Amino acid sequence: MSSVPKTKLTPQEYLSIERRADFKSEFFRGEMFAMVGASRKHNLINTNVTRELSQQLKDSSCEAYASDMRVKVDATGLYTYPDVVVVCEEPQFEDHEVDTLLNPTVLIEVLSQSTEAYDRGRKFAHYRNLDSLSDFLLISQEKPHIEHYTRQPDNQWLLSETTDSDGVISIASIICKLQMSEVYDKVSFEEES
Repeated sequence: MSSVPKTKLTPQEYLSIERRADFKSEFFRGEMFAMVGASRKHNLINTNVTRELSQQLKDSSCEAYASDMRVKVDATGLYTYPDVVVVCEEPQFEDHEVDTLLNPTVLIEVLSQSTEAYDRGRKFAHYRNLDSLSDFLLISQEKPHIEHYTRQPDNQWLLSETTDSDGVISIASIICKLQMSEVYDKVSFEEES
């Protein structure tokens, strides 16, 4: 019995399919990976963060995008949809469609049980190849907890985090602050047993 080799897509084929699709898919090494829908908490947090950053960036040259802005990690070939993207330099896009950003400044992922290990591990490893990236944030939807990774001049990443409901995460590269109370506005957490 012979197996049929899986056909690999080119990035151009992926983009052609993706731009017509009813749902979002990531792409890596010739394969598309469908993204699952997000929970209520995930959507609330994502909206809260995008709203807060957009408001603070209103009078700056930076732009904040919600989860529909595709990002390409040119060095590795990953196409992905971070939950929140901020770009502060002149946005660079892969082509004339202006829907695949190449130079994000800040990337934010709201963690889900199904994607947490990937977001923390392999996905962050891809993101670290983006020369433009200065900050990466992971936001829990299970409890108040934000992890903030900041690129250092020696290309190391410094972690700061908060679980304090009155805490504030300062993102110096874009001159913004995220207050925990605003990030988790209207989000309730079940009592732990």
